[in-house]
Amino acid sequence: MSILGAVAVPHPPIILPEVGRGEEEKISATANAYKEVARRIVALQPDTIIITSPHSIMYSDYFHISPGEAATGNMAQFRAPQVALAINYDVDFVRKLSADSMNRGVPAGTLGERNPSLDHGTMIPLRFLQQAGLDFNRVKFLRIGLSGFSAAIHYKFGRIISQVADELGRKIFFVASGDLSHKLKADGPYGFVDEGPQFDSQVMENLSGADFLKLLTMDNKLCNRAAECGLRSFWIMAGALDKKSVRAEKLSYEGTFGVGYGIVWFDVGGEDESRNFAYQLVKLKQREADERKANEDAYVRLARHSLETFVKTHQPAALPDDLPAELLNRRAGAFVSLHKDGNLRGCIGTIAATCDTLAEEILQNAISACSRDPRFEPVKIEELDDIEYSVDVLGEAERVFDVKELDVKRYGVIVENGGRRGLLLPDLEGVDTVEEQIAIAKRKAGIRPEEKVALWRFEVIRHY
Repeated sequence: MSILGAVAVPHPPIILPEVGRGEEEKISATANAYKEVARRIVALQPDTIIITSPHSIMYSDYFHISPGEAATGNMAQFRAPQVALAINYDVDFVRKLSADSMNRGVPAGTLGERNPSLDHGTMIPLRFLQQAGLDFNRVKFLRIGLSGFSAAIHYKFGRIISQVADELGRKIFFVASGDLSHKLKADGPYGFVDEGPQFDSQVMENLSGADFLKLLTMDNKLCNRAAECGLRSFWIMAGALDKKSVRAEKLSYEGTFGVGYGIVWFDVGGEDESRNFAYQLVKLKQREADERKANEDAYVRLARHSLETFVKTHQPAALPDDLPAELLNRRAGAFVSLHKDGNLRGCIGTIAATCDTLAEEILQNAISACSRDPRFEPVKIEELDDIEYSVDVLGEAERVFDVKELDVKRYGVIVENGGRRGLLLPDLEGVDTVEEQIAIAKRKAGIRPEEKVALWRFEVIRHY
């Protein structure tokens, strides 16, 4: 078996005495666990160590694998330039992983290098390995960035990494570098939200129990609110352990400085077909899609019908015969929003009615949301089962003259300056204040932050 083991580790610069200058003693449990992890890795004598880091180069639609034969790095940005390292890359592994990933539909490779220096998400585990006596002249490395792809694609990429190791006959060890939530304490550098400790608790439970299906299906809103760092790193690691018997061991968890630091070790045994989480994830997603479709109301069902017909035929759909009267006897503005894997995939709408019926408004705006939103590529056929829909039907806009009359959860906002007009719907994830709501609406309209605007508010009825 080529994969010897894996570990999820954090990367706080302050853990190094040269950086912490005494503060590292406040996370001594993490430091001690790190030392134990490094000792174990050295004892396993891997040929190649894979390190995934959130602080390497990250693209939304590409996994960046560091190119070249070698790389260096130091901790100068953290006032410790004396902490310096040099590593050698496994060039053959990089070449084959790049080719095999692309051949299997996972965009990955060495293109787009911007900074060849080792990032601190890589440097921290390397420093502990150096101190544990790893022979850096014998062992080679891969440094891999994360992406904006779904959990399923990260997992698939991890599977490809493991398969490449098998084909090359490499004994590899996988280091998934990543902190947990950055919002654990009110007096921490990023503040506190309830989702912070909730996220950390769930991740540590899922890792410690080696429950990778739960890890892959964590609630996206929770993850985003928690300002997490390393989840995608852990997804790739989980993929590298696909169909393997693993024994997980939680070594430490601390949140002393308001950021979650967890260390979980994974011993790898033989093959275990029951741990085929790629297959399990596909089946789970299909059940969820079927359930969503079964529970859709007429508004969402119409949006789906319109979008799927257009994507499949490139022609607009005709209105179905069984629409309720409320869709045929009313005119109103409407927005159709698309989400995929918890992330926005398209959103287009109309402030006021432009069609003879609300049904036609939704029909047209669903087509626009999937094909004319300039922020996104058009929706593809293979994405259809993963799209989640919402339809917002707008009430009449009401002029307001004081921001105190706005409510970010209840009212959407329209801003206007001259001929420029921008709109933002109410109750959107990540938009928590009226000030944020207005600022985003201004940006959408091309209105500068300092420019004054006229304000309108409106209510919506949201259909899921």
